[in-house]
Amino acid sequence: MPAPKLPEKATNGPIAKRQKRQGTKDETPVTVARKSKIFAPFRTVGLVSPTHVPFTSLPLGKASFQITTSVGRSLQTYDLKKGLNLVFLTRPQTPEDITATLAWKKVVFAAWGGADTESARGVWVFQRGKKSGELELPRGSKENLTRILVLGEWIIGCGATRIEVWKSSTLEHYTTLQGASSSPLSGCVCNMPTYLNKIFVGRTDGSVEIWNVKTAKLLYTLLPPAADFGQVTALQPTPALSLLAIAYESGPVTIHDIRTDREVMRLNLGSVKKAPVTTISFRTDGLGAGEDGRNDGVMATASRCSSDITFWDLNNKGRKMGALRGAHNPPPTASGGVGGGVSKVEFMPGQAVIVSSGLDNSLKSWIFDETPFSPTPRILHSRGGHAAPISSLRFLPSSSDGSDDVGKWLLSASEDRTLWGWSLRRDGQSTELSQGSIQKKAKKMGLLDADSANSRLHSTFEDLKAPAITCMACSLNRDGGMGAMPGVTGIWNNSSKLKGDKKKTPEVNMTGWESIVTGHAGDKSARTWFWGRKRAGRWTFDTGDGTEVKSVAISPCGTFALIGSAGGAIDMYNLQSGQHRRRFPTRLTQAEANKLKLQQLQGEDVLMLADSQAPPKFAKGQGRHKGAVTGLAVDGLNRIVISCGDDGKVKFWDFATGILQHEIDWYPMVKVLGLRYHPNSDLIALSCDDGSIRVVDITTRKLVRELWASRSHGELRITDYTFSTDGRWIIAAASDSSVRVWDLPTGHLIDAMKLPSQCTAVAFSPSGEYLATALDGEVGVHIWTNRTLFTHVSTRQITDDEIATTSVPTASGEGGSALIDAAAEDDTEEGQDETLVPTMDQLSKGITTLSLVPKSRWQTLLHLDIIRARNKPKEAPKAPEKAPFFLPSVSQNPDAKADSSTSALMPLDADADHKSRITSSALASKSSAATSTNIFTRHLAEAASSSSYTPLLSYLSSLPPSAADIAIRTLDTTSPYTELHTFIQALTSRLKERKDYELVQAWMSVFLRLHGGVVSGDEGLRGALREWMEEGKKERERVGGLVGFCSGVVGWVRSVR
Repeated sequence: MPAPKLPEKATNGPIAKRQKRQGTKDETPVTVARKSKIFAPFRTVGLVSPTHVPFTSLPLGKASFQITTSVGRSLQTYDLKKGLNLVFLTRPQTPEDITATLAWKKVVFAAWGGADTESARGVWVFQRGKKSGELELPRGSKENLTRILVLGEWIIGCGATRIEVWKSSTLEHYTTLQGASSSPLSGCVCNMPTYLNKIFVGRTDGSVEIWNVKTAKLLYTLLPPAADFGQVTALQPTPALSLLAIAYESGPVTIHDIRTDREVMRLNLGSVKKAPVTTISFRTDGLGAGEDGRNDGVMATASRCSSDITFWDLNNKGRKMGALRGAHNPPPTASGGVGGGVSKVEFMPGQAVIVSSGLDNSLKSWIFDETPFSPTPRILHSRGGHAAPISSLRFLPSSSDGSDDVGKWLLSASEDRTLWGWSLRRDGQSTELSQGSIQKKAKKMGLLDADSANSRLHSTFEDLKAPAITCMACSLNRDGGMGAMPGVTGIWNNSSKLKGDKKKTPEVNMTGWESIVTGHAGDKSARTWFWGRKRAGRWTFDTGDGTEVKSVAISPCGTFALIGSAGGAIDMYNLQSGQHRRRFPTRLTQAEANKLKLQQLQGEDVLMLADSQAPPKFAKGQGRHKGAVTGLAVDGLNRIVISCGDDGKVKFWDFATGILQHEIDWYPMVKVLGLRYHPNSDLIALSCDDGSIRVVDITTRKLVRELWASRSHGELRITDYTFSTDGRWIIAAASDSSVRVWDLPTGHLIDAMKLPSQCTAVAFSPSGEYLATALDGEVGVHIWTNRTLFTHVSTRQITDDEIATTSVPTASGEGGSALIDAAAEDDTEEGQDETLVPTMDQLSKGITTLSLVPKSRWQTLLHLDIIRARNKPKEAPKAPEKAPFFLPSVSQNPDAKADSSTSALMPLDADADHKSRITSSALASKSSAATSTNIFTRHLAEAASSSSYTPLLSYLSSLPPSAADIAIRTLDTTSPYTELHTFIQALTSRLKERKDYELVQAWMSVFLRLHGGVVSGDEGLRGALREWMEEGKKERERVGGLVGFCSGVVGWVRSVR
């Protein structure tokens, strides 16, 4: 990774080093679970309207509106006039999921609560994305609010059995409305213009109650037209006074006159039992009805169980004007599928615009054309995301020619059969890659009708899309942007089936070709995509054996695509022409196959006698995988193709000839499930079914690392993994909901985090800034920041006990860490959590140990005389030259006048002020040396009386070279030579302890050079010195014998036998 930068607060001091302490090997550090050190939560992208909570709108003036949607625990506000651009994200996020929203004046109300009756609940008030207040809940409230309404001075919240009322001025709780009926509330509540303090509440038995919220009294109950109509599913007042639209679960939509309590109109919805109306809205701009659209009276209805929006003309007893088929994804079928259905539709007041949100995580605005008149609208703006959990993630490669250097684009594939490109810089740039005219095809086949189950071929809307993507590859070196393929061209043609002139595509103005290749579940064909044009490409590439595509790759040049199949075939296609170029291994002719078989039969005896350790040589046509090809890669120079399979083999192929060059066989030990290639380091990472990741160097073709997700092999499996940008880390997601980070140079696990659910996909930004993760059951992409780019992060090894559960990023970024915030974090905890490095003087008493004193210190002590001679000044210091007469001296006051008496005293003052710095330093050194000598003499006396030499030698080793030289030089040389004798005995004792070997030799060398004459003249000193020599000789012979023995054993092992 790039060099870490210090936070601003840490610039005043050095980086804190790891602490050293005295310890033993038996001490074990206490592990504490902690959050991720490297990655910090940033935000979640891809969420627009993923929940069942309807959106809420707020008019700003006459032509501008704000649309607010719920994304779980936060709200997102879009500006309709600016093309549904995101303008606000609410912070902080609510403690539980949001259950109801309402925009009113300048604020937005959000009710939240958990599914459990004991969960926390509340109603928060947000203004411009920030929390500004909170409604007071009554004690004992155990119901979530499903609808919020503002009526004058009252705020009404509807639950399952109760209706809460607050004052809008003070946000205080006013009263609770709870009728005598045993039927629960259906969650539908509304008010009528000119009806002061009155609200209309629907129940599950089909009745509608009229309440006065000020007096908390039930005024009247509207009974359903029939007992079998079911519960009330929608209530909406009409623009006409006293008329209320009521929708029933298994009955029609009726227009009811409140004053007279009679039914005015009943609209026949057809198969209402399958898709009951759940949302109603009326157009208020006075147009849209009639034959020419000049009259008013248009109503729109939609259902959560349907993807259509139906428009009604309420004039002349009402009629169906038209239907907007497939406005959103259809709801899931009985056999499964992705989220769909319309959660809410609403006409904007006074505008020919209708806004809809669906359970497919999308928000759309539609506009009606006046000339020519159309009863159904056309799409105006759209914001969306995945409607099903994400299965694959890839960042666009920034190393490609002409691509973005900041790594802001992220590709994601989902089980909803879509491919999205997400912009981490601007949400408005995110888009889905088009798969052609899916809506037009579905309309022709009748799949958008209300009763699509009876459509021909028994197909569904999802069947028109490509199957779910299981693998993808991208290279932008040949991507031509928007002008890559001008003109009208078909999508996903099989070039092998084209004949004659159909093969000739318009390539005159071509500036590039497809840059993305994807493999799909249960499909034998891989598909190409234009990234620059954000749409499907021209080609589909079939596998050579007709089995399912299991892996794909694109060459670094961006010209060739490689497809691996479930049957072991590997095929290479040209992306420009779509033609098949090569197979791996190369297909043989019949004559070549017969010749190869004969050579194999003749060479069996030779192969049996050959050295079993020699690498096998492969002939043309040999080496096909016996199982599914689970990974493919091409080296940076288009020389080698690397493949792996679930047959446990990793193969290296010649790119130009298709001949197998080398093979790594791990069968039957493991199956290889995936391959990731890092081009800058020429390393490949292979995930195996035993829970490990094996790293292989493709240059030496040797295994260099084995990384295990768990100590007990086989318990965990790797769901997805990736290299970091610089190739130093491998980030892997495991089946235990954890994301682990390994450091490749050391092979250590340096970071890990436990996520709330299993991580299904990971991707690392080419710029090194972001990590993207996708969780099981979620439609959003979680983005994490890399803290090592802007602050120091410890990369020590951790254990599984230190992995703590980490909360995922939120859509609003609340609770996460931006770059500046994370850089400003206090790293005190980081320093305290560092592993203390034990400092041991000696690992074992049987090992000769050197000291921890720097080498330069004892070497300087040996050559101190030479250093002093070299640093001796060549001449005496000279007095400074006198300044000119017009400049005052340094010692003079410039403001004072120089008189004769001052001038006479100047030479003495100047001489006193300009003392030699060398002289001052020498005096200070002598004073320090004298102090050190006194302490050293005291230690000598204590050692002579107690025979404990450790304090003496410890103090001597702490002295600088000059002070140590003076201490040894000032030893008492008068009879009876007590200090000299004690010093020699101390060095001998240190040799017996086998400690500080080099220091003892240096001290003895200096001692003999200074006091050799005295020692040679005394028999006692000579005897002590002889004992020291014998101890040193004994230790040298012992160590020399061990070294000789080891050298002999190694030589014998290496010899040819």
